[in-house]
Amino acid sequence: MFIDEARILVKAGDGGNGCVAFRREKFVPRGGPSGGDGGRGGDVVMEASQQHNTLIHFRYNPEHKAERGRHGEGSNCTGRDGVSIVLKVPVGTTLFDAETGEQVHDFSRAGETFVVAKGGRGGRGNQHFATPTHQAPRESEPGRLGEERNYRLELKLLADVGLVGYPNAGKSTLISRISAARPKIADYPFTTLEPNLGVVTVGDEPYPQSFVVADMPGLIEGAHLGSGLGIQFLRHIERTSVLLHLVDVSDASGRPDPVEDFKVIFGELESFGHGLTEKPMIVVATKIDATNPQKQKKLAAFAKRRKLEFYAISAVSGAGIEELKWALANQVAASRAVEPEPAAFDF
Repeated sequence: MFIDEARILVKAGDGGNGCVAFRREKFVPRGGPSGGDGGRGGDVVMEASQQHNTLIHFRYNPEHKAERGRHGEGSNCTGRDGVSIVLKVPVGTTLFDAETGEQVHDFSRAGETFVVAKGGRGGRGNQHFATPTHQAPRESEPGRLGEERNYRLELKLLADVGLVGYPNAGKSTLISRISAARPKIADYPFTTLEPNLGVVTVGDEPYPQSFVVADMPGLIEGAHLGSGLGIQFLRHIERTSVLLHLVDVSDASGRPDPVEDFKVIFGELESFGHGLTEKPMIVVATKIDATNPQKQKKLAAFAKRRKLEFYAISAVSGAGIEELKWALANQVAASRAVEPEPAAFDF
């Protein structure tokens, strides 16, 4: 099961209480105060990990609490600090304050850590309250409370290329052809119910190029209003460098106008916002092994007028696949080198 959003409650450990004690030894009748300080409460820490790719472990275990500090003891003994806990999250997780909606942290690289709740300070023992006129204090401090916070976690997968298009446009077939990913493929709409990632490698040793492709569930008209599977998964392509817009030009699609198909999906991306329509975009005509030549020509002419790169492929026969892979590799490399200019569209 793919879970890309979760809410959690974290509670750092409270500090231990300071101790009230007095030194009592033979021949030392007035040894003075010797109460130790309480230990510090444990922190709650989040760490980005490549071993996790979903937030499902938080969905079923939403509350996390660190250990409190031990109380101080006599003979000026400080209590042991509480043990901190480390919560592992997938790389690409964004942390929001659940109450205000404010973004708190973005985990963009493996090994990155962030303290989400700080442990309370230990209280002072009575040794700290002795003065020349108050030599036997019975005062001490309680430990400070550890922080308690409610957070919302949102996972955005890290990919270089995002695949978008109607259901059954050939996205899953393409990613299975160009990478080792094996998504479910079938001849009915909405086969893909959750995002899939695949690593694509082009070129030979010793300098191959690799990039990550994300296959999204298909979009339909009205997806931003909740139709179909909605647009809930589009957040996963916010971080991509380029969008690959797949359009089925075969008669089996049941839709007569590929240009209209493009405009509908583009409109859904526009409704979602977050700069998706400003990303570099490549238009791909799919299923050319069973194509309608007129539909392919119409889509190619449209892409040329809009100054968009265009490719025609068949994921089944392999036609056009290598050319597309190299085009993607070059686009990703260019995007990594410099931030691309927003693309302009006028329908």
